[in-house]
Amino acid sequence: MAESGESKLKLYSYWRSSCSQRVRIALNLKGLDYEYIPVNLLKGEQKNPDFLKLNPLGYVPALVDGEIVIADSFAILMYLEEKYPQHPLLPSDLQKKALNHQASNVVCSNIQPLQNIAVLNYIKEKVGPDEVIPWVQSHINKGFAALEKLLKDCAGKYATGDEVSMADLFIEPQILGAITRFNIDMTQFPLLSRLHEAYSELPAFQNAMPENQPDAPPSSVTS
Repeated sequence: MAESGESKLKLYSYWRSSCSQRVRIALNLKGLDYEYIPVNLLKGEQKNPDFLKLNPLGYVPALVDGEIVIADSFAILMYLEEKYPQHPLLPSDLQKKALNHQASNVVCSNIQPLQNIAVLNYIKEKVGPDEVIPWVQSHINKGFAALEKLLKDCAGKYATGDEVSMADLFIEPQILGAITRFNIDMTQFPLLSRLHEAYSELPAFQNAMPENQPDAPPSSVTS
């Protein structure tokens, strides 16, 4: 819960945004109370002047903590890690910390940006609607293959050991989207499939699921 005497955190989020989901998981793990403010990306609410004051790029998530505004999920997670050290997301071991940064960046630099709404709409318009899913699948498969190799000698119950860490917060939303939105065959990725099963047992992850958000459509099944 929020610490006494401090204003409640505000999270600007979209239910199906994997970037927002990372932050929701972190807030849950750290036991932080927050106000959920939905931003409907399909309706273009991210382009509203008031939201652009929070993030000039017009992307979710954005976090407001009193007078402090942070946009970009990686920046938000690092801020939460430093201000709210309970349930640390990064291990003290330097090598494991670097591994977490590397795995996180495989997702946030080499997979997710290539499947966001703006990119997919551009491909649909300039190349053709039939090329959208193959485009996304090729980049997810490449990134997942890299994660399998990167984590094969260090994974425990979770991505980099037996404790949940930052890499897990990036990996699970990406796996979920790969399965429910882009029809990825996860039998190619046994390690990631095992991790996905482990995350399903954690309330902090389940409460952050897209269909459990207040702005999720009533009939949503994370599709």
